Amino acid sequence: MTDFDDFYAAHYADLTVQVHAYFGDRHEAQDVVQEAFCRALARWRQVSGYDDPAAWVRRVAWNLATSRWRRLRTMRAFHSRQRSEPIVEGPGPERLALVEALATLPAAQRRAMVLRYLADLPIAEIADRERVPEGTVRSWLHRGRVTLAARLGPAYTEVPHA
Repeated sequence: MTDFDDFYAAHYADLTVQVHAYFGDRHEAQDVVQEAFCRALARWRQVSGYDDPAAWVRRVAWNLATSRWRRLRTMRAFHSRQRSEPIVEGPGPERLALVEALATLPAAQRRAMVLRYLADLPIAEIADRERVPEGTVRSWLHRGRVTLAARLGPAYTEVPHA
């Protein structure tokens, strides 16, 4: 097993979970993470010399996810204008509402929300990854929660009865 194989095995699953939560589509997230690792492999001699090669791969994955998300949003808007019936998505309405609400957040806020509440990372680590003060991360999280609460409404704060 090579150094890259060990690196890939150690970081692939965690990064896929983060990008999936950010992106909202498991298959697209897997594609994005695979592409980020392919780019790392192509430059492995250089990337492996960095202080934190995982941070480099994570940044590439986030950038790819953001680009894909924009491209898909544009395609969906185009298709919705071309047909009268709605595009049927696989996930349930709650999941779609959450993904759509997350998509309205600025990219930095969306990453912070995903890393904190879905990847369960501490604020200090998010600040380190984003290269911003912890107060900035707290501000992003607060504004993100306020925006999501307004978009999702009270239906998402009530517990459904079984």
